[in-house]
Amino acid sequence: MRLLRKILLALSLGLIAATASASSTNPENGKEYKVLARPQPAETGKKVEVIEFFGYFCPHCRAFEPYLADWVKKQGDNILFKRIHVNFHDLVTQQKLYYTLEALGKTEELHAKVFEAFHVERNQLRSDADVAAFVAKNGLDKQKFFEVYNSFAIMSKLSRTAQLQDAFQIGGVPTIIVDGRYVTSIDDVRKAIGVNGPEQTNIVETLKVMDSLVTKTQKEKNTPEPTMTNAPASAVEKAGKKK
Repeated sequence: MRLLRKILLALSLGLIAATASASSTNPENGKEYKVLARPQPAETGKKVEVIEFFGYFCPHCRAFEPYLADWVKKQGDNILFKRIHVNFHDLVTQQKLYYTLEALGKTEELHAKVFEAFHVERNQLRSDADVAAFVAKNGLDKQKFFEVYNSFAIMSKLSRTAQLQDAFQIGGVPTIIVDGRYVTSIDDVRKAIGVNGPEQTNIVETLKVMDSLVTKTQKEKNTPEPTMTNAPASAVEKAGKKK
């Protein structure tokens, strides 16, 4: 009897996995993703713009990060990838920390360490003193860091972030925007495929949706504009030919 139950469970899980995979590789508007009513400009040429809205405070963003980093590398020159740190829970210090690391070219080196500081080391990064402790621990030049951290450029980034959060209707993180118009998230995909399994499964399926959206956008970018050479003759042209 136990053996039969195990077999049935295995078959059921296999069917769910197959259904999830099919759904993720053929995503539908309103399910795995949605199309913004007011798309935002993404002037990236032949590359596809991909934006991640995230927050260092978010455990799902932390879980997503290594998978996302690998995905970005695999996409290579197909995409132009950007991150935007949201202003949720009034954690402006975390926003400023991210944008300062970005300005100093330290994101790749220290991005994962900020997540670790918050979620493992219990540094809440809620104050400048908390940020200073992180800076000191990771060997950054404190004076140079805080010159950037308190600069007009960083304050402008915060203002721009608020505008983009509103424009893209960001209500949770991590949220992914493709080409300024397609919006998806791990939560959207989880609900669409109906699998309440390990977070890793939902992340993998989300990356498949992102693959599909990038491919969809590339096809749209590479589709030539219709020309008028084969267009039906106008009434004026037809009248001229009759004469």
